[in-house]
Amino acid sequence: MSDTPLRYTAREMIEKLISFDTVSRHSNLELIAFVENYLAGWGIASRRVTNEDGTKASLFATLGPAEKPGGIVLSGHTDVVPVDGQDWSGDPFKVVEREGRLYGRGTCDMKSFIAIALAFVPDFLERGLKLPIHFALSYDEEVGCLGVRPMIDEVIRALPRPEIVIVGEPTEMKVVNAHKSIHAFETKVTGLEAHSSATDKGVSAIIYAAELIHFLADIGEEMKERGDPSGKFDPPFTSVQIATIKGGTAINIVPRRCSFEWEFRSLPTQDAEEIPRRLKAFAEEELLPRMHKVFPGAMIETKAHHIVPPLIPEDGAPGESLVLQLAERNSTEAVSFGTEAGLFQLADIPAVVCGPGSIAQAHKPDEFIELEQVKACERFFRKLVDHVAA
Repeated sequence: MSDTPLRYTAREMIEKLISFDTVSRHSNLELIAFVENYLAGWGIASRRVTNEDGTKASLFATLGPAEKPGGIVLSGHTDVVPVDGQDWSGDPFKVVEREGRLYGRGTCDMKSFIAIALAFVPDFLERGLKLPIHFALSYDEEVGCLGVRPMIDEVIRALPRPEIVIVGEPTEMKVVNAHKSIHAFETKVTGLEAHSSATDKGVSAIIYAAELIHFLADIGEEMKERGDPSGKFDPPFTSVQIATIKGGTAINIVPRRCSFEWEFRSLPTQDAEEIPRRLKAFAEEELLPRMHKVFPGAMIETKAHHIVPPLIPEDGAPGESLVLQLAERNSTEAVSFGTEAGLFQLADIPAVVCGPGSIAQAHKPDEFIELEQVKACERFFRKLVDHVAA
């Protein structure tokens, strides 16, 4: 340990992490290097798990007796969503305090949790630990929980089994033990160009893509009618959404190509294969025969972008009970957004979601976190220090 390791207040660490522009299309290595150096100052070694081209990395580090089972994993993602086209009142990567709130990209989703956890490193070390605290910081959560997957496979599966993973996504410090899955796709339609005066000689990719989109919208309405038997989720149904659409060349050309990205966020009890299976059947049985009458080479292709598994409730698990105690809560909740918690659960490691801030502020211009939420998270960590202290 160096003679004068750096200390940060929670507020100072939040400001530092927000200052790194870690939008998912950019590298996160400057932030990772900062955290590495900060932990090294306190005598804590870190391990990087990089992506294939080395431009991004997850970071794993352990405080206390790494060989002991029953430790606690603090999991968070270092990337944030873009600010392009959003009407920010200031620099998104500089924290500004106004009326009891901290504004900045990532204050809510979800650098504040990471920052507060890091600020408590000296407290953990000075008290001594009878159980290990593991930091698991990932990249590219916002584009499919990409970075946490190899970190789980390469590092966390080799750990003595932790008691619980706490994923610090914004839940207003409520304890969440269930969330929906995310299934993202791209559908590409290939038709046949023709002069716009002879539409019967072409196959409009946009027209057929519109039929597919309408079909998905109808499924979405059907899912609303089915509802949520558990009564826990908001919105109370499996949701279907069309995200982007691209196609066409010019006003006087029947378009050959059209593609659209879409997703559904599924209740944990939903058959995850049903919606893509029904879309495939509609394309093959209804649309392609009509398209092939004009152009046998017409195609409709749907490929999965990514899948984020659901978090299934494990009511009464010891780790869950601990987090309820730390968060001063009496019951668990469910959310509709996805997290890496389901991936930890698939690795046979119990997980819950609990972090400061409200998801209602995530991904918006002038994203913010209430200072009261920061204080609540600090109380949580003080209790965690007491729990693991030797």
